[in-house]
Amino acid sequence: MQATFVATLVDEWCRSGLRDVVVCPGSRSTPLALAFALRPDLTLHVRIDERSAAFFAIGRALATHRPVAIVVTSGTAAAELHAAVAEADLASVPLLVLTADRPPELHGVGAPQTIVQSALFGAMVRRFEEPGVARLEVSGSWRALANRLWSAALGTQHDPGPVHLNAAFVEPLLGTSLELPEGRDEAIQWRVARGGADAVCDVDVRGRRVLAVVGRGTGSDIIAECEALDWVVLGDATAQGSLAYFDTLLRDAAFAHAMKPDLVVRMGGAPASKVLAEQLRAWRAPTVGLTCAGRIDDPDGLVRELIAGRPSSGVERLRADPSYAASWRTASSSLEARLASVETVDDELNEVIVARTVVAMSGELGVALTLGSSMPVRDVEWWSPPRRAATYSNRGANGIDGVVSTVFGVCAGAKGLGLVGDITLLHDVSGLVDGLGETGGSCVLVVNDNRGGGIFSFLPQANALADERFEQLFATPRPHDLEGIARAFGHSSTSVRTRGALRDAIARGLEHDGVTVVIALVPARADNVKLHEALNRDVQVRRGSAS
Repeated sequence: MQATFVATLVDEWCRSGLRDVVVCPGSRSTPLALAFALRPDLTLHVRIDERSAAFFAIGRALATHRPVAIVVTSGTAAAELHAAVAEADLASVPLLVLTADRPPELHGVGAPQTIVQSALFGAMVRRFEEPGVARLEVSGSWRALANRLWSAALGTQHDPGPVHLNAAFVEPLLGTSLELPEGRDEAIQWRVARGGADAVCDVDVRGRRVLAVVGRGTGSDIIAECEALDWVVLGDATAQGSLAYFDTLLRDAAFAHAMKPDLVVRMGGAPASKVLAEQLRAWRAPTVGLTCAGRIDDPDGLVRELIAGRPSSGVERLRADPSYAASWRTASSSLEARLASVETVDDELNEVIVARTVVAMSGELGVALTLGSSMPVRDVEWWSPPRRAATYSNRGANGIDGVVSTVFGVCAGAKGLGLVGDITLLHDVSGLVDGLGETGGSCVLVVNDNRGGGIFSFLPQANALADERFEQLFATPRPHDLEGIARAFGHSSTSVRTRGALRDAIARGLEHDGVTVVIALVPARADNVKLHEALNRDVQVRRGSAS
């Protein structure tokens, strides 16, 4: 009976559009694993570590824009998904989290691999279902159960996100499916509707200076519409086509004063820049939020009105002051020209050069880029040219957990780039075990090796503590040979010191299948802080002399 139950769920999800399933080995989850494996229209990704597997599923969902299912057995295997569920919740990533469980009679009696899995993820999931052991007399409800979960994951009533099915199975776990309950005649794609998000927003900005601050969830189509309306778009590292170098430009007090907007429009997540956040607080400009990119991050409580809908370049009332947009573009283009004019292939690498090079090659080659948290996402946001290819980052919970696995999830079956730090690589080293898996693909993972957690060197702890204590508690350098680690897991690896060598290594790595780990040998963390300070000073001096 339970074989028929899970086959019905799987059939309904496939009709709805499910294409990728991540399966972790386990006994109690046998009915689920076999039901998915028997569907030729699904791609199975088998990964042995549940935590890594869940972040891999996030990567697949980001790249495919579809819900992805992940199957794990009972006990602590289910608990291992917690960090990824938190990320999926905050980043609005649709996941079908499917945990196997023992039946009620085996709870509380010392049965192995049995923990409390009911509502295990609390409010982080959009929907939780626990149907109990499958019964034939309720088979008419099985497709509706699958639809409820799929619809909730897609966000038909709210933001997309993870859903949780905790399915109890009894022995024997192996079985053959009977005839399935009747389903729909043909596949129906569920439509995501977030309170009129597809309608044109009702706001009049004619002739005003409009600054759009965008992040997670804001697609390149929305950004293009904003720019066509002469809205200035400041985006996080994942934003495609937004204005570059705003963090550096806003460090110039005179420029920031002159560029005060008449209206700030917020969409989706928030950029990482503290400088921008401080300036938005200082400006205190009227601020509205548009719902077209999902949940709006507003930690400072600046948004005074939520407006359903999206911008449209064909609506005259949405056309802003073109001279304001031109001033921002001129300043950004001038800075890009100066940075590009001094770049040579023989430049020794630093973290800014690595970020600029990786972004440039992502655009040139048309491959997706996935960024680690901490410094990579900031260097791309602050110092890279506009992103032209799809760019991803786990910016929901903003942690370094599972980033390598997310990179592989994005790249599976395709070509892609990743940029992470050395501690991030070591934190998710188990992701290297399965790499891209049986689906293949080509991934170049660039690792900034600055011997520790680089972002901490920008925080007050770096100056307030003795060097030894800071290194022990925050920088946490590790002596491991990163090239050797990558090769130990069967991947290609090389180390580079110059811009030209980095470009060559990326190009070569993407020419063949599998994972290539490129170790970028960058200066020490303290030198990186000085580099950022010097670059920002240079911009202010040049802008001052130019004015």
